[in-house]
Amino acid sequence: MKEYFADIPKIKYEGKASKNPLAFRYYDADRIILGKKMSDHLPFAMAWWHNLCAAGTDMFGRDTADKSFGAQKGTMEHAKAKVDAGFEFMQKLGIKYFCFHDVDIVPEAEDINETNRRLDEITDYLLKKMEETGIKCLWGTANMFSNPRFMNGAGSTNSVDVYCFAAAQIKKAIELTVKLGGKGYVFWGGREGYETLLNTDVRFEQENIAALMKMAVEYGRSIGFTGDFYIEPKPKEPMKHQYDFDAATAIGFLRQYGLDKDFKMNIEANHATLAGHTFRHELRISAINGMLGSIDANQGDYLLGWDTDEFPYNVYESTLCMYEVLKAGGLTGGFNFDAKNRRPSNTPEDMFHAYILGMDTFALGLIKAAELIEDGELDEFVEKRYESFKGELGQKIRSGTATLSELAAHAEELGSCKTPDSGRQEYLESIVNRILFG
Repeated sequence: MKEYFADIPKIKYEGKASKNPLAFRYYDADRIILGKKMSDHLPFAMAWWHNLCAAGTDMFGRDTADKSFGAQKGTMEHAKAKVDAGFEFMQKLGIKYFCFHDVDIVPEAEDINETNRRLDEITDYLLKKMEETGIKCLWGTANMFSNPRFMNGAGSTNSVDVYCFAAAQIKKAIELTVKLGGKGYVFWGGREGYETLLNTDVRFEQENIAALMKMAVEYGRSIGFTGDFYIEPKPKEPMKHQYDFDAATAIGFLRQYGLDKDFKMNIEANHATLAGHTFRHELRISAINGMLGSIDANQGDYLLGWDTDEFPYNVYESTLCMYEVLKAGGLTGGFNFDAKNRRPSNTPEDMFHAYILGMDTFALGLIKAAELIEDGELDEFVEKRYESFKGELGQKIRSGTATLSELAAHAEELGSCKTPDSGRQEYLESIVNRILFG
């Protein structure tokens, strides 16, 4: 079988002193961190769409990278070449999972029946590669944003025919996810939103989205899908306002329509910052609601107001991310690199540099997050900050047995109230710096 990356060796761990550009400096798969292998803490996944499909095209210019893999694009031969190249890529990096959209893995035909036939053919081929290599599917999803029929959304569309096509794609994508043993199924509402309220019935659209998700859950469970369904929040782009704005909005939606028992969040770092939040904020909100499921590991550019999908390199952010993940007890899903090379980074070697960067960044973040937890000073400070609620009155408030009159009487007895103790934010930030750089 053809080797697509013949000049790239298997990527090995060489330690932080290594200057080998094709080696891990921090990702040591078998290293034990807080009782678990690093590879178990960090189940990395390859994003099919960016790594094997994205070729550097933007709205101002055509492809800069060759992602043909020796076959004619738009053919099943090309689809199979991407499978071969992708599995070679994952094996050389030691990546155990992949994620996909339906139209990432085959060219979409004019007729949905032909598209489905192609999907059956390519997933048969994928299964063989999975059996040969032990690589698994993390999650699947349907692309319901690229085709012009979805210009007004999929679940939120104004057309019943488009709604049915969305249902058909979801049905097939769930079947494929089950066939490939996927751990999750993702809804990314890229066009589930609106441009103007002048032509939009928001309640109507949200009710239709919820109905489509309920049908998906019912069908998935009926064919043996036991994993989690995910919502991937994003506030804007491509629509001006999207209904899954952030984790809190998505969780509220799920609870309103009775979907919260089957769904968790797939949190993307770049989407968090587009919503005006930090990555760790979205992780914490998901975790405290019991809905932290999976992560799209990337980052955005703080100087740009769109979804740049950069490979993560900010160790400070990855440390705080892993701190949240460790405190939450880990993920039910994994870490999918929903990230693409910069347009001028257009060689096959650059593809490996990008994944090495991302895997090392999260490995170092894991190491430092574990050190923060073992140090204990942050936990100790937070515990002490709320200690006034450990008294009798505080416990009544926490248990829900206090009355408003009782609390008002306590305030009147005090007469005046001193300010709370210092939050010592700057000191706590210095602790993080000490762990990271000390």
